[in-house]
Amino acid sequence: MTLLSNSKIRRSTIALVGILASALLAALYVRGGAAYLLGFVMLVPWLRTLDARSSIWTSLLSGYAMSLAYTAAAFAWFGSAIGSYTQVGAGTGLALLLLAAPLFQPQFLVFALVRHVASYRYGVRLRTLAAAAAWLATEYLVPRLLGDTLGYGLYPSPLMRQAADLGGTAGLTFLLLLANEGVALALARRTLGWRVFAKPLAMSALVPALLTAYGMTVLTLVPALSPQPTVSEKPLRMGLIQANLTDYEGLRQAKGAHAVVREVLDTHFAMSYDAVVRQGADAVLWSETAYPTTFGHPKSEAGAEFDQEILATIKAAGVPFVFGTYDSDTQGEYNAAAFVQPDHGLLGFYRKTRLFPLTEYVPAWLESENLRRLLPWTGNWRAGNGARVFPLRLTDGRDIPVLPLICLDDVDTGLAIHGARLGARAILTMSNDSWFSSQPLGAQLHQAAAAFRSIETRLPQFRVTSNGYSAVIDAYGNALAGSRMGERSLVIAALPVTTPARTLMVWWGDWVGLVASVFLLMLAAQPILALIPGWRLGDAAAEQPLRLPVRVALLPPAARYAAALLRAFARASLLWMCAAMLFNEALRTNTLAQIRTFGALFLAPEAASWSLLLAYSARASLENGSLVLSRGAQRFELAISEISALVVWRLPLPCPGASLRLVSGQRWRYALALANPPALARALAAAGGPPLLPCPPSPLSSYAQARLAMQRWRLDHPLVKFALLPLALAIPAFHLHQHIAYGSAFGEYYSFGLKAYLIAFALWWSAWSIGVVLSATLLRASIEIGTLITALLSPGKTIAMRRWLERIAHVMLYLGLPSWLLFNVYAA
Repeated sequence: MTLLSNSKIRRSTIALVGILASALLAALYVRGGAAYLLGFVMLVPWLRTLDARSSIWTSLLSGYAMSLAYTAAAFAWFGSAIGSYTQVGAGTGLALLLLAAPLFQPQFLVFALVRHVASYRYGVRLRTLAAAAAWLATEYLVPRLLGDTLGYGLYPSPLMRQAADLGGTAGLTFLLLLANEGVALALARRTLGWRVFAKPLAMSALVPALLTAYGMTVLTLVPALSPQPTVSEKPLRMGLIQANLTDYEGLRQAKGAHAVVREVLDTHFAMSYDAVVRQGADAVLWSETAYPTTFGHPKSEAGAEFDQEILATIKAAGVPFVFGTYDSDTQGEYNAAAFVQPDHGLLGFYRKTRLFPLTEYVPAWLESENLRRLLPWTGNWRAGNGARVFPLRLTDGRDIPVLPLICLDDVDTGLAIHGARLGARAILTMSNDSWFSSQPLGAQLHQAAAAFRSIETRLPQFRVTSNGYSAVIDAYGNALAGSRMGERSLVIAALPVTTPARTLMVWWGDWVGLVASVFLLMLAAQPILALIPGWRLGDAAAEQPLRLPVRVALLPPAARYAAALLRAFARASLLWMCAAMLFNEALRTNTLAQIRTFGALFLAPEAASWSLLLAYSARASLENGSLVLSRGAQRFELAISEISALVVWRLPLPCPGASLRLVSGQRWRYALALANPPALARALAAAGGPPLLPCPPSPLSSYAQARLAMQRWRLDHPLVKFALLPLALAIPAFHLHQHIAYGSAFGEYYSFGLKAYLIAFALWWSAWSIGVVLSATLLRASIEIGTLITALLSPGKTIAMRRWLERIAHVMLYLGLPSWLLFNVYAA
């Protein structure tokens, strides 16, 4: 009994040490600098403790403990800020934060739970993917107070952070989780020999290597390939006013409201004069709530006078101003940004979308008089209705669309992406970082989060704070100019504001969390999905019987090579079109140009390849101990006894096929192109012929076997995939277009006749068909790359991985595209 107790104490002590070690590494990681490298190993001690957990309850307890330790190590500053703001003391604020740690960082509990459950049902690889997906899905689905994620810690690396334009900070978090799991697995296998130990370690090392390589590519090739800005696209020079005036309430109690507003305006006017007259700023940006009352809706005569003074000052400056203030309507007041032109006055307001709970607003389900008495500092602001883009009209005639974001708005990836889609060419961020006056780490993390919005969208950013870290941030996340914490600063810098190429994040949105959620759902639904033909592990196409006679293509070498080259060119052209549609706006917005390009580069060579296969089409059958191939008047008979082996093509070009090896040792002069070569081999073997010649073990042979093992679904028929699916997508999109452009579903028909209406619909259908083809191409490329990588690393898992990749691709194509369309139609 004593030995058992000592063993439990020892295991608990080791687990506690592992959790504390991870927390210590996390505390260093969030502080930036070279410590960003710790992100690839900081969870390893905790993962090793999870590997030793024997029950689901101990795993959950470990997840809870890690959530608590991580919150204390990485966000102690936030607890202190809560205590200072609510005037309950830093210690009490930290205690409240730790009490809420499972709600503040719930991903640790979900990760531990899913990892434990998956370890009983799946191997190490699928367990790792399931646990990482659980982490990302939790962050995607559960509202995050600060929007934080592990990926933010890679901001100090100018190279690694560039991959955020592909998968956002969630994508970086996913890669960090994989790297940590690889190191933990290597440590678990350290006694099994250096080869077993080195394999997962090499995979972990591959993560930072790939991130670095991608960053180097982006920073060297993209600027070189980008068109040079024209005269009308000269840099935008902004003046950022960090007045270092905080604690308006304390100043109001000491000096009175009028004196406070007077001091605030005088300070901002003087610094703005310096920015415009002496520094040549094209526009001026003040911080969040810099004007501490409503603008345009004065509450008193003094307020009206201040409003007029602001308008007069801006008119005299001759440049546009954007400043934090308040807006109001019949619904209430809003934390807002006012856009004011020197010639036209107030242009409009952006209303802050993402309010801070229990300080700026109270959720409806918590609203009560008792709560407000308990929390007297709680505000009553209303939330805005999402991203808006405003024109910044400069004195030289330029009209630059900009996206304003206020404080917590800049941790919301969706707002920045929506603004980029609306045509913004720069981001204007305003924040009041007085929360972090005694906690500069919070202000640093806030700026890093804001910088990632520029990386994800490739939009330059001008960010001003009341007393924090104001900065001018380029499209790669570099702070070109900035201020120090707690000082009065005028930050002046210019950034190019050309129209950027759309990133994958702008195209697909915050897709990583959504894919992780779908992946988890598929895992959970596996028992049900197993009832569907094609999802069961035994449903391999290679095992299906071949019904003779069957159509094949009887190809001489020249015909095979010609058809293979044509088809390879056609498929490569699709990948080129994917890249061109991403970076070439002229092609992306011109349907006729898309159709011409698609027809010339894909349809023409694809049709030529198909015509070659059709020209050499033959009928294959087994008659009287011979393989009979008939094509028109031609008839070839090859005795089965003369065939020594059937060799499947390793590279399925122009399609799957096989060659016949004769008893003499030579290959027959014709090759056979058909969908299921192994089935033909089994038919020959049943008739007394040789078995299928096994390929020598190699990654390429494993890849070929995985391709042949897949059963084709009815949904994969080209008519369904590339005609009916685009039609189902084109109809609602065209219907919405008709309502927007012509006022009704048949507006174009009523205005221009049936011919114009049908031509317009045909163009929409064609555009959606091309879009589906390109989407399927990207998914197919991902499947092939994933299969090849698995064949290289773990040949025995290639077929299973291929099957999962095919399933995910089907879900993304047949559910993802309609869901994306419905979301955009609903949002519109």
